[in-house]
Amino acid sequence: MTTTAIASRELNTMDRCDRCGAQAYVRVVLESSGGELLFCGHHARSVETTLRPLSAEWHDETARLHEKAPVSID
Repeated sequence: MTTTAIASRELNTMDRCDRCGAQAYVRVVLESSGGELLFCGHHARSVETTLRPLSAEWHDETARLHEKAPVSID
């Protein structure tokens, strides 16, 4: 029996939602297959009730949507 572990890492701008292509802020690792799904905040909320019980990991970074960008003082 082989198990595949997906290392947790911060999502970045290259990670895109599997539903719409927007920047992904949620990573879901499925318990049955170990497969990984990426979602924007909107689509993560729309599938959460279905997928959360099937997930081994639900990594949510949607709080980053409300962070303020640093201001540089020159």
